[in-house]
Amino acid sequence: MSNKIKHHLTDDLLMAYAAGTLPEAFDLMVATHLSLCDHCRARAESFDAVGGYVLEEQDDTVAMNDKALAETMALIANGAPIAKPKRPGCSVLPTPLQDYVGGDVNDIRWRPIGMGVKQAILPTTGDATARLLFIPAGTAVPDHSHNGMELTMVLQGAFSDEVDHFARGDVEIADEDLHHTPTADITGDCICLAVTDAPLKFNKLMPRLFQPFLRI
Repeated sequence: MSNKIKHHLTDDLLMAYAAGTLPEAFDLMVATHLSLCDHCRARAESFDAVGGYVLEEQDDTVAMNDKALAETMALIANGAPIAKPKRPGCSVLPTPLQDYVGGDVNDIRWRPIGMGVKQAILPTTGDATARLLFIPAGTAVPDHSHNGMELTMVLQGAFSDEVDHFARGDVEIADEDLHHTPTADITGDCICLAVTDAPLKFNKLMPRLFQPFLRI
């Protein structure tokens, strides 16, 4: 699938993911994209390798109790078995998202937000927010800009805006400089994962009025 993905994550995002410094919502975005994109997964593994090398070169060793290994193995042996959830054979949602939704696309609890568009806010910690968006075929999201960063990844269908065309696996990275009107392809409904670290900036009055209630 990676040969069909045109829009990838930046090195800065991948390095922050490897370092563990991203908010949970952005971690979820990166993990979801990596599950579909061989290209970015290889880059992420290279950053992991660099981080591992740096740790090996550190002299900050900590002395451990002589019984530490035996006690750890005992905890593992006596722990309750972990039940592995059943995964759908053919899924719209990649595995990282299934864990947050509790299933596949049919298990999403959508909430209408106008013009046929629906959203489902995912439970994440921190200031950043993660949500799933359902945009009916041919429908445009109200034109907006950004107070911070917004990452949008297509899971089903496709959308276009002033930047380019985005299909399954593609990630659009938007910041304060981008003003756009994403529109789902007429050929089918579009489902996206979107994460933001600040509220969007809508230009029309009605979206601005409803924005606090919709948490966008």
